[in-house]
Amino acid sequence: MKPDVKAFFDEATNTISYVVKDPTGSACAIVDSVLDFDYSSGRTDTRSADAIIAHVEAEGLDVQWLLESHVHADHLSAAPYLQERLGGKIGIGDRITIVQDTFGKVFNEGTEFQRDGSQFDRLFVEGDSFHIGQLRGDVLHTPGHTPACLTYVVGDAAFVGDTLFMPDFGTARCDFPGGSSETLFNSVQKILALPDETRIFVGHDYKAPGREDYAWETTVGEQKAANIHVGAGKSKDDFVKMRDARDATLAMPKLIIPSLQVNMRAGNMPEPDEKGDVFLKVPVNKI
Repeated sequence: MKPDVKAFFDEATNTISYVVKDPTGSACAIVDSVLDFDYSSGRTDTRSADAIIAHVEAEGLDVQWLLESHVHADHLSAAPYLQERLGGKIGIGDRITIVQDTFGKVFNEGTEFQRDGSQFDRLFVEGDSFHIGQLRGDVLHTPGHTPACLTYVVGDAAFVGDTLFMPDFGTARCDFPGGSSETLFNSVQKILALPDETRIFVGHDYKAPGREDYAWETTVGEQKAANIHVGAGKSKDDFVKMRDARDATLAMPKLIIPSLQVNMRAGNMPEPDEKGDVFLKVPVNKI
């Protein structure tokens, strides 16, 4: 079955969120939502999420899932806000517990921060399936960028998060804690083993040199033939050398500090203090 897919591009973070709809009914899922955050002022905004809400309400859709491909390091998730407004269960990979343990220590969260994934409604593992109305979704564990990365295969569409980008841009970085270029290469092979006609929807786009427009949809066949990092039969050894060298030159994402603290909590802010004020921590020389 071919799901209806509506993309929402957030230019501030180069993130694409998706509403994935059962073509035979009103059921839908929202993939990788964005909560706007101005780091310089410490203020949040819901304009990106509100655009999705407006679409869902205008189309009379029934939100059943709020899916996270991984714990994002470059934007805050709007899943709790969307859940409050639209319903749906928040899902992520079960290896979220590894991410929570790693960054719970980095941010000195203490024992009150649960590291068991209980902030989420569903923890998916390799081979799990779920339904969006009559649509079946299947879960691939595709780590490498982070330990908890998933690809959601829904009908003829695969939502790959940060594992793959458009063919002219390549693949995700692997230098975050728990990341591995060798593991990423193996994960990409899982995705490329899907039928060539499978539509691939990427989590980010940065407009590769020479391309004027943002893009987010490609196919398995196009990735196999033309991805500049893994296509055309490139070897694992060559990929690992390239990816590790490239990652060594990359700066940290601008929103990594707030994003990790919020997203490892399923998009929730840290608990407020006795006055109701919320604070985020900035670890020094830890990331």
